[in-house]
Amino acid sequence: MPIPKNFNSPARLTAKERALTQIQRWIIEGTLEPGEKLIDAELAETLAVSRTPIREALQLLEIQGLVTMHPGKETRVTLIEKDDILHLYSTLAALHSLAAETAASFITTSQLELLSSLNAQFGEAIEGGQPYRAMELDEQFHGLIIEVSDNPYIASFSSSLQVHIRRFKYVFLRQPVAGTRTSVEEHSAIIAALEKRDGEAAGAMMKRNLIRPMNELYAML
Repeated sequence: MPIPKNFNSPARLTAKERALTQIQRWIIEGTLEPGEKLIDAELAETLAVSRTPIREALQLLEIQGLVTMHPGKETRVTLIEKDDILHLYSTLAALHSLAAETAASFITTSQLELLSSLNAQFGEAIEGGQPYRAMELDEQFHGLIIEVSDNPYIASFSSSLQVHIRRFKYVFLRQPVAGTRTSVEEHSAIIAALEKRDGEAAGAMMKRNLIRPMNELYAML
């Protein structure tokens, strides 16, 4: 199992949280490939923790659907099915479109400024060849709009979907800059619609911002 040695370990986390965060990242990035067998002893040694937090982290990852555990036998990274792209992205697009449409009525000037700042950082991460950082900033951008919409069901269902979409999103954000730069422009259009309190336009652009990469990823894989 090719586990990298040079990685940044998150600070101020419990051993279980640290293991969960790092293993999840390796799965999203593809360092731990779909179908790969995970050996808790190796993971524990690499992450400098005992096997107990590794096992606890793997149990949480199984709940998230990122690994499949067979007690007493083996644990493997869950396989990715191409058609999952269509199911996941279309559902998330509907949720986020509703969030944007609703947020248009409540968003404040300071929140709009924060969205602009996040989008600028998102663009810089893409230009700088930092796909994981870009993915995090993209999620913060969308997450803020969901927060403003003040709908806990959108937040809950979106969070569950994002765990799986990250594996596809990471692939998408590793594309050449020219392709992913479109996402920055779409974000700007969403912000402009929100500024105008145009919920219909904000919702439509948000949906486009998710359906476009869905179609591009499906054609690519």
